[in-house]
Amino acid sequence: MTLNHPELIDLLKKAYSAEKAAAFAYQGHAASVKDEMEKKEIRQIEIDEWLHRKEVLQIMNDFDVSISKYYEFKFYIIGKMISASCHIIGWFMPFYFAGRLESGNVCEYFRMRQYFNSLQISDYDELLYDMGIKEKEHEVYFLEKIKTNKFLPYYEKYFSWGNNQSFNNIDLDKKYPFENSNHYCKK
Repeated sequence: MTLNHPELIDLLKKAYSAEKAAAFAYQGHAASVKDEMEKKEIRQIEIDEWLHRKEVLQIMNDFDVSISKYYEFKFYIIGKMISASCHIIGWFMPFYFAGRLESGNVCEYFRMRQYFNSLQISDYDELLYDMGIKEKEHEVYFLEKIKTNKFLPYYEKYFSWGNNQSFNNIDLDKKYPFENSNHYCKK
């Protein structure tokens, strides 16, 4: 079966490759922190990203969507650069930008679900919901680590993410089950 939805196809390809970039970034991030519990937690997030990549590939395979060589190359470079930079930019910035990135990634999976639903395909609803919620958990984890840091208000002002701003409308304390979550990440 093929998909007749260019935005969905591109989003799948981009998400697949970007998950690898995120995993590479978390390898460097975990290696750069001193606290053993933080290392373990960040490594778990890396594992989650590899799992998401595998799950996105399965969806792509179901519809004969090819892997983008361009995105693979682009996100490989980005991931490796971020990974290396974690060792030189200090403690705060990797946590901040990881949280900001995860905040935006949440909606990737909810948009995929919306695009599939527009094609009358609901087979992936729960999987995509779970991946979006997992990305939200990652966002919350990183924000928790920096929420009282003196630099956060400045970064939030300039980069539009932090204690008072997010790139998604999900509240884990009041989350809806996947059957009632169609309003998440609506444009």
